[in-house]
Amino acid sequence: MIYKLLKFGIVGFSGLLIDFSITYVFKEFFKINRYVSNSLGFLTAASSNYLLNRIWTFNSDNPRMIFEYMSFMIVSSVGLLINNLFLYLFEKKYSFYWSKLFAIAVTTVWNFFANYLITFSL
Repeated sequence: MIYKLLKFGIVGFSGLLIDFSITYVFKEFFKINRYVSNSLGFLTAASSNYLLNRIWTFNSDNPRMIFEYMSFMIVSSVGLLINNLFLYLFEKKYSFYWSKLFAIAVTTVWNFFANYLITFSL
């Protein structure tokens, strides 16, 4: 399980880069609401993370890929709610991006265990 958690972390780091990039572009360049921008970044990263985790972390060969993807996205959506809650709670005390980084750390723990126990064990 430690090895999978390490792989999950590496995939998560690639997702972090995608997430921050998408969020930054939509928030700073297109001036879209910070929560919408955050959601777009998070969901884009979650889709990328699903594919990488399916192939590399969990070596899934589940033929019901759509069901597996939907399960992953449901877990990620709960993670998104957690993520936005942390942004709301901490953004005023810390900067938006520091709050986002903390939110990602908390959400990563939720995402790993929920996906390990639910998505990739079915």
